[in-house]
Amino acid sequence: MSTAKEDILARIRSSLSDAPAPPAPARAYRRTGTLTHEQTVDMLIDRLEDYKARVYRDTEETLPQRINELLGKSSSYVVPAGFNDAWLPADSSKRSRLVDSGDATRAGALSLKELDRVDAVITNSTVSCAETGTVFLNSKPDEGRRAISLIPDHHICVVKEDTIVELFPEANARVDYSRPVTMFSGPSATSDIELIRVEGVHGPRDLDVIIVK
Repeated sequence: MSTAKEDILARIRSSLSDAPAPPAPARAYRRTGTLTHEQTVDMLIDRLEDYKARVYRDTEETLPQRINELLGKSSSYVVPAGFNDAWLPADSSKRSRLVDSGDATRAGALSLKELDRVDAVITNSTVSCAETGTVFLNSKPDEGRRAISLIPDHHICVVKEDTIVELFPEANARVDYSRPVTMFSGPSATSDIELIRVEGVHGPRDLDVIIVK
């Protein structure tokens, strides 16, 4: 027996069977940026800072010192298993480093409660769109699973300069949608009915982005 839903859909298909196909939508939007590389980087910085993120520019040589400064008094932080150890500050007895395997079903993956007790998370990124001020994480080994970038209250994100593009279509082309994707433009924030801004509701309340040459 067919259901009421199937009957309704069958009638719709029958009524449309001799209707002409709708025209293809026009896709005249820009697909390639026109800014110089430095202008594109400056645009990303401007957008991120406007969204209340803190942005720094470093080299791979100065990156460990910068991360150490940003961790501040944090007693613990987590990194994905594929993160480059050479970018991290030296281990300290005052601060513990946790490594997440990247797969919640395997050994080495931190539980949600363990992640909630961690002060900060450090990840790499796949690509950043300057026009929208958006950083993309694509669940790569050095970016980790989505949970580790959403639960800790402080996210330190590394953005390589050569992964910054001007337009969203350029960024979108670098993303593999067969894996989970996380996009963010600044720290997590929302507003209540009186438009009072509240940070850290749906993710980290503090976001530090380090742009690395």
